[in-house]
Amino acid sequence: MSGHHYVPRVVVVTGASGGIGRATARMLGGRGYQVALLARGETGLSGAAQDVEAAGGTALPIATDTADHRGVEAAADRIEAELGPIDVWVNVAFTSVFARFDDIEPEEYRRVTDVTYHGYVNGTRAALARMRPRNHGVIVQVGSALGHRGIPLQTAYCGAKHAIEGFHEALRTELMHEDSNIKVTIVEMPAVNTPQFSWVLSRLPQKAQPVPPIYQPEVAARGVLKAIDHPQRRARWVGLSTAGTILANRVAGGLLDRYLAHTGFSSQQTDQPRDTDQPSNLWEPVDGSDGRDFGAHGAFDERSHGAGWIG
Repeated sequence: MSGHHYVPRVVVVTGASGGIGRATARMLGGRGYQVALLARGETGLSGAAQDVEAAGGTALPIATDTADHRGVEAAADRIEAELGPIDVWVNVAFTSVFARFDDIEPEEYRRVTDVTYHGYVNGTRAALARMRPRNHGVIVQVGSALGHRGIPLQTAYCGAKHAIEGFHEALRTELMHEDSNIKVTIVEMPAVNTPQFSWVLSRLPQKAQPVPPIYQPEVAARGVLKAIDHPQRRARWVGLSTAGTILANRVAGGLLDRYLAHTGFSSQQTDQPRDTDQPSNLWEPVDGSDGRDFGAHGAFDERSHGAGWIG
């Protein structure tokens, strides 16, 4: 199953209604693939389905909360019944809370972990169960530089992303042990201009923002497609900032602690006060509340790079 000879037909994308998942789904549609779209928000899902079809693919949108393993299994059954065998599963869905650790409630912490970490476990389990009998397939975990380096105001998200790293390495070794043809790979992302900064629960005084340099979701999506094409690589890094963060933390973690203690609070907030009635997607999807489809891009287009290094 070396990269170029393996042409997937059916690809599943979780978190497909916005951000990286949305951009990835659109690019997969451009290749003519059949793309199953999993997310909670119906408005974003139907927008994503239109994107995929307009690009030349076939779309199957299924409203799913990835934290619910039974719901994920049911979605996988439906995908195989309607589109055929799943060739590739891409885990993207997440949620977060922007706040100091003391300001995050236990139920909120659990919810972030259930979506951001257990959602990947549930998706991976559903994919593997169906790929194993055929002994082929690719599972892509969309990771983050924050899975290697924690930053302030994001303890719940950083903890969940770190968990994905350990899970990925352990599972990869199990599959290698049995000489499986199923490939698991992870794509580590930089700061990306996604709608999360408009819909993630925030208790910060100012509006939340990604820490520059900020990349457009299409750059992240190109990293995902590269991982699908060459899944034998254990990991890919998108953006030089990702490489810099991961490497710096390996050699000078204490220095980075002090740097982030000094800069991490201000660099994640704009100079605008946070909108007190900003919606939050932690428990319910926010798209469609006013008929709105957030799409792939967040509010930082003018500050985001449309190109970036992919390692």
